[in-house]
Amino acid sequence: MIKAGDKIGIICCSNGQKKTYMTKLKDLEDALLKMGICVYFSECIYECENVQGEAEKERAQALMKLYTDDEIKGIFDISGGDIANGILPYLDYGIIADSSKLFWGYSDLTTVINAIYSKTGKESVLYQIRNLIYENREEQTADFQNTVMEGGKDLFQINCHFIQQKEMRGIVVGGNIRCFLKLAGTEYMPHLEGKILLLESFRGVVPQIETYLFQLKQLGAFEKAAGILLGTFTQMQEAQCMPSVETLVRRIAGKDIPIAVTKDIGHGTDAKAIIIGRELYFGDRCGNKRFLPEGI
Repeated sequence: MIKAGDKIGIICCSNGQKKTYMTKLKDLEDALLKMGICVYFSECIYECENVQGEAEKERAQALMKLYTDDEIKGIFDISGGDIANGILPYLDYGIIADSSKLFWGYSDLTTVINAIYSKTGKESVLYQIRNLIYENREEQTADFQNTVMEGGKDLFQINCHFIQQKEMRGIVVGGNIRCFLKLAGTEYMPHLEGKILLLESFRGVVPQIETYLFQLKQLGAFEKAAGILLGTFTQMQEAQCMPSVETLVRRIAGKDIPIAVTKDIGHGTDAKAIIIGRELYFGDRCGNKRFLPEGI
């Protein structure tokens, strides 16, 4: 839990922000300061000339600096894009394992979040803190303050419904489907046996999502996993693609695996958060609609 007066670290481990985003970062800092949270901006925030960010070793070192700074109580990544997996070999997982700090990020940071779990067993949070300054800022701020500063659960309260089977239990892994698959065949890919596989996407229509699902099937994911939680698939759903993502998943994953759907996890500015690396239960004991995890 982060208290008033505590300091958090802000970083970009994936594509750096454009310099034109500077005013938005000031808005984010102001929103956090109103809650009493002090902000330290890493040196790895903005994109460099001709490249999307600092070199991977420099980004990794910047992240480890936040882990080793005793004044920093939480680490929030505000980036997304393509290059976060480049830092994975340069992280000190021993230091991360011994730290009480949570890493927060989404999209391409799926690679870092799942690598942290795979290498250390530690939890991280799939969430974009920039949601505090977008169109749903009031609700996001209230949920963030309730959960992160007051020990409540509002930010983790999601609604879901089952489209196949009725319940599932397991440690949640995954996140953005494209980025999660970057870990396939590496030491950073979590073991999928008995896990709940969370899948969501920003870009991609039927052919792209279909090929990601086929790759997961060929990895044996759907035979190993305890269930699938589908978040939002933004481009596919906005384009009203047919077949739907739900139809694709049921066809490719098979009829035996539990599948639940939520609109609360994904790239939307109204998105909630979910803890990667924690055992969660979805099913009838949650009213088959609402899931509320225990604490943080």
